[in-house]
Amino acid sequence: MIELRDMSFSYREAVPLFEEFSLRIGRGEAWAVIGPSGCGKTTLLYLLAGLLRPTKGHIIIAGSVITRPRPKTGLVLQDHGLLPWATVWENAALGLKIRRFYGPDGLHAPRDIRVRKEDIKGRVDYWLKRLEIEGIKDKFPAQISRGQRQRAAIARTLALDPDLLLLDEPFSALDARIREDLQRTVVNFHRASDLTSIIVTHDIEEAVLVGEKILVLGQATNRTPRVIENETTGEVDFRHDPRFRGQCDRLRDVLGEVP
Repeated sequence: MIELRDMSFSYREAVPLFEEFSLRIGRGEAWAVIGPSGCGKTTLLYLLAGLLRPTKGHIIIAGSVITRPRPKTGLVLQDHGLLPWATVWENAALGLKIRRFYGPDGLHAPRDIRVRKEDIKGRVDYWLKRLEIEGIKDKFPAQISRGQRQRAAIARTLALDPDLLLLDEPFSALDARIREDLQRTVVNFHRASDLTSIIVTHDIEEAVLVGEKILVLGQATNRTPRVIENETTGEVDFRHDPRFRGQCDRLRDVLGEVP
């Protein structure tokens, strides 16, 4: 599904974040990316999304070299990106309406997907109900909680039926109960689909909970991937099990060893 081939990237006049970095991510896998602030977690997500381009090397997704955002990739940002003048329903429908406007041109929408006007309502209503925010569909972002805004952003992305879902610390500013609820939603959705997902997080427990594989990035230039195979992933009610705690301790040790 995804191949990073000898990829290098640095911001202007800065130490490279990645240098000849190679990694393969299989279709349908759930990955978590963790590391200290400034190590390149969000930058890696933006590279995969096509919002940034490597200074050297290539990123290949589904057989194509990424030079721009691809229509089948979904991206959920920390700040939600909701239009303040649009209702929850209108925000959730935005991506589908844009696809319908451009048609299946291969740039703004996949070539094999044509969105009909009559399909939009059903798909949006489905995801608002599944994410338990159908009761606030007529409210504006300023009228709802942060957790509800995050659900609206996720609904907008999942309504597009992406094959790759990228999430940038989507639960970091939420209270514990809402965070665990949304983690459960993402884990359960991944289990029920063939979706490839990559979530950036700074939280060790979250990484162990959602990532079948965990990529650990370091503060120094990242050259060789450090990947932890995580056999405890997806066990949402597993937090007090010794195996879950042991995997968290293992990840904590690896983070302490990474330069």
